[in-house]
Amino acid sequence: MLLGLARGDDSVPGIGERKMSEIRPEERTTPAGRFNSEPGINLQGEDIVWIDYDAAVSMHRVRTNNKKERRLERLASAHPEDHRISYGCVNVPADFYDAHVKPLFGNAPGVIYVLPEKKPAREYFKFLPDAGR
Repeated sequence: MLLGLARGDDSVPGIGERKMSEIRPEERTTPAGRFNSEPGINLQGEDIVWIDYDAAVSMHRVRTNNKKERRLERLASAHPEDHRISYGCVNVPADFYDAHVKPLFGNAPGVIYVLPEKKPAREYFKFLPDAGR
């Protein structure tokens, strides 16, 4: 899967209301946490799964419109840094989306967990034990 260009666990406040051209590279994070997902449609009429509607973060088929981004090549790469390119959305291969994401999350609300990259997981998932106790 492809994730946000920048490492981070939180969305910038108000980012979902901004134009993509106004979003700086360091603000392009995929937020961590437990999300109540909803099926939806993007501005291009494609079906997606909203992870965080207010932050404009969704899971969708990888888009290959911009050949310079080499998104299919990045998906196939074994190097984690190659998987960092999106504005925060989770991009998955089209076959995976159609076989797994759409049937499970594309027709009804669901729950999606996104693991944190920087902060301890227990900050986002209170059900985890505190390792320091």
